[in-house]
Amino acid sequence: MGVLGILHAAVDWLLGWAKLVQNREIGWLTIDRKTGKYKREQQPIWKKLKLLLLFNPLTTWLDTTHAMRLYMHNSAVKEGTSPATPIPISFVPQADTDMRLSGKKEATPASAKRIREFISFFRIDMTQFEPSDPNAFATFEDFFIRHHKPGSRPIFEENDPSSAICVADSRVVVYEAVAESKKIWIKGEDFSITNLVMDRKLGPQFGDGPVASFRLSPQDYHRYHSPVSGRIKVFRSMPGDYYEVDPLAIRSGVDILTRNARDYVVIDSEEFGEVLFVAIGASQVGTVQIHEKWQKPGAEIKKGDELGTFQFGGSSIIVAFQKGRIQFDEDLIEPSKRAVVVDVEVGMSLGRATSKAQ
Repeated sequence: MGVLGILHAAVDWLLGWAKLVQNREIGWLTIDRKTGKYKREQQPIWKKLKLLLLFNPLTTWLDTTHAMRLYMHNSAVKEGTSPATPIPISFVPQADTDMRLSGKKEATPASAKRIREFISFFRIDMTQFEPSDPNAFATFEDFFIRHHKPGSRPIFEENDPSSAICVADSRVVVYEAVAESKKIWIKGEDFSITNLVMDRKLGPQFGDGPVASFRLSPQDYHRYHSPVSGRIKVFRSMPGDYYEVDPLAIRSGVDILTRNARDYVVIDSEEFGEVLFVAIGASQVGTVQIHEKWQKPGAEIKKGDELGTFQFGGSSIIVAFQKGRIQFDEDLIEPSKRAVVVDVEVGMSLGRATSKAQ
């Protein structure tokens, strides 16, 4: 390739990135499962820049006690700014400001005026939701936990309990063992299932098993659903922080997932054995809430049943299986090995039960 060819390629690259920035397509590299095409997640530019500032090797090395990031987090809560973007709301563009509404503000009638701009900013297809008219929501909070329109998210093999499904509209990576997930994706120094659930008896049951990590962005549907059918065996709610769960944060040395507030249940499934479902809060999330009826041991649940909701903000879900109890779908496994996430919808296939634990 000659000099002109190199210059032409460089110009094409710069123009391509300029278009991505203009469309705010600057998030993590993603594969759209429906189309098989690569894309980048939409993300406010300020958020991207601050994530790069907070979660990079130099900052991690300097902030060994996490004191700086904890200070920024606490200041954000007090001042109405984003932990990932600790800038006063008055200095942030209006579309980005929508992502920094506090839990109290989003529940007020005045917050409803931001709904249309939020929909436009993230190009949300409201025909998939009910109600589809933005004016039908009394507050931003009501809009944020909107329902899908019936039939818009069919459950894969709904009557076959041997298949598991994706639990949320989200971006997912899957790994055949927790150790593999730590090498490629979850870089927190002290991450383990035991630390995640804070239970030395429960944790080891999933310590070397397959794990799926789902990440929800603020523009996503924020209700989550059961991956399998079975009975609730355990429910616990754990207080904690609300740090970012962006890939830049997850893949840093900071133990995000084991520090954030979380609720979890263990589902006892005939086909899959025991399945751990952990709903993890993140920045701007007001509540991590598993519905009351699923907090009672013995309650029967079917795959696709709504387990709970997140309030405003990003959030994450970990679904862990016992060793040898699930074979994840190949089109999810292959990208995950390259640290590429797959854009999925709730109800899509996740994997299939194996005959028995290995």
